[in-house]
Amino acid sequence: MLWHNFKYTLEKLFKNRALIFWTFAFPIILGTFFDMAFSDIEKNERLEVFDIAVVEKSGYEGSDYLKSAFEELSAEGENQLFNTHFTDEDEAKRMLENDEIVGVVTLQETLKVTIKSSGIDETILKKVTEEIVSTSDMINVFVTENSQNGQWTIDNYEEFIERVVAEARELIETSDPKIEDISSKNMSYTMIEFYTLIAMACLYGAVLSMTAIDDVLANMSSRGKRVAVSPTPKWALVLTSALASYVASLVGVALLFLYTIFVLKVDYGTNLPLIVVLSLVGSLAGLSIGVAAASILKADENLKTGVILAISLGGCFFSGMMGITMKYVVDTNLPILNKINPANMITDGFYSLYYYETLDRFYFDLVSLLLFSGILLFASICVLRRQKYDSI
Repeated sequence: MLWHNFKYTLEKLFKNRALIFWTFAFPIILGTFFDMAFSDIEKNERLEVFDIAVVEKSGYEGSDYLKSAFEELSAEGENQLFNTHFTDEDEAKRMLENDEIVGVVTLQETLKVTIKSSGIDETILKKVTEEIVSTSDMINVFVTENSQNGQWTIDNYEEFIERVVAEARELIETSDPKIEDISSKNMSYTMIEFYTLIAMACLYGAVLSMTAIDDVLANMSSRGKRVAVSPTPKWALVLTSALASYVASLVGVALLFLYTIFVLKVDYGTNLPLIVVLSLVGSLAGLSIGVAAASILKADENLKTGVILAISLGGCFFSGMMGITMKYVVDTNLPILNKINPANMITDGFYSLYYYETLDRFYFDLVSLLLFSGILLFASICVLRRQKYDSI
């Protein structure tokens, strides 16, 4: 009887076209729209190499470091920032007026930056120039102090560079603390959209579990009336129906993963086993929501479905689906909301796996999901055990 109920429930769920569309096809369609909308965002926002002019005033006796810094930043390669034109003042003014360059850097007693308008490129030029000047001043002080105390006697520029590099390397190696970049090398802030998509697919499983549980409840369906008078314990029927809906939900999540990975080329990182574990637990959270809605809410199927969708979509909204900054806003101003939001727990778990080397945050999200699921399932069991029917 139990195996028959499991197969029957699974078959009935897969035959429900509307249910399968919203739980299987809709997340895939939404993922396609995400890819179409966001695929070019980061490409368009990458820093583009732009043209500048560098003018050396007559009588300028500054260090060659300043000119060499701009030459280095103009060298072809992945670190190139400028196309630098070393020219005279009149030509630089002409180029600036004709919008051939972003700005003019004048090497004089005080380094001067001339721009025609404000913008991202102009801001970058100003900040980089300030950094070059700051570094130049620091090196000059460094050299002066070591020359005065007799540690250095600099005969030429090459020797100066070699000694500065050697001193800097030694300082870095012996200083404590050390800063190490352990973040992902292929960071993508649009990944949060796909994390919320997976979370939505996991929580949409609540509709499947709610439908499956309603089908064995005597007050919700004709079949429920029949199974209620059968010798099979009600808990066993509820359990097998819930398991069938859980399997169906996992199929939908697996299809979404396969589509986003192999068709949309989404990179979820290298922690595949933990990603699978998080998906299993996330789908369990969706199952618990559906079981709770079916057992606790005294309403028809349409109202229960509406409540589930409100919880799922509302949770995904606050975890960043409709705007990647929303997650940060909620975490900053109302952190308790995302602490009890199952969609955020799933999203944050994927986020921590992708961005961080340690697993502390991931395990916190995982345990939070298990507690959330356990509380809802326990409450559902208590309600189901108390249900009595005077007549069927």
